Amino acid sequence: MKYIKTDIEGPVIIEPRVFGDERGYFFESFREEDFKANVADVDFVQDNESWSQRRGVLRGLHFQKGDTAQAKLVRVVRGRVQDVAVDIREGSPTFGKYISVILDSESHRMLYIPRGFAHGYAVLEDDTVFQYKCDSYYAPGHEGSYRWNDPAFGIEWMLAPEEIILSAKDAAAPFLND
Repeated sequence: MKYIKTDIEGPVIIEPRVFGDERGYFFESFREEDFKANVADVDFVQDNESWSQRRGVLRGLHFQKGDTAQAKLVRVVRGRVQDVAVDIREGSPTFGKYISVILDSESHRMLYIPRGFAHGYAVLEDDTVFQYKCDSYYAPGHEGSYRWNDPAFGIEWMLAPEEIILSAKDAAAPFLND
């Protein structure tokens, strides 16, 4: 695996070694000892998967608060997304800054997002399957979100605003200054 630091302390892009031939491919998507030695000492407890039928679906920006905050290891099994992590750690020198990474089923790139980040992604291809590991269980009473187009973050999404398909919950998410 290749581990690539980002401009913000904490998130890491992971590029696996993919072995392919005429039959298809093989790669290790996770190896605990390597992950802990090169990325973070976390113990993942929950795996999640979401399927998006259409290009334009935007999910996020989501996070969990307090003791239920989640670190995530995210990847695309089928399709392509623009994945975004926003630093919401109080007192962080990069508070409000974000990273944006293309994750797709061709490169098999993954992104580690530590606790203290809001996370979201925009689906860039129809029929996209997104998977993620979490180091804390989902706790509905501790979830939070920010609006996808919050000017405080200034995220440059790869979709035009008229293409974006949101859940009612994400459309009603507060802005940071709210």
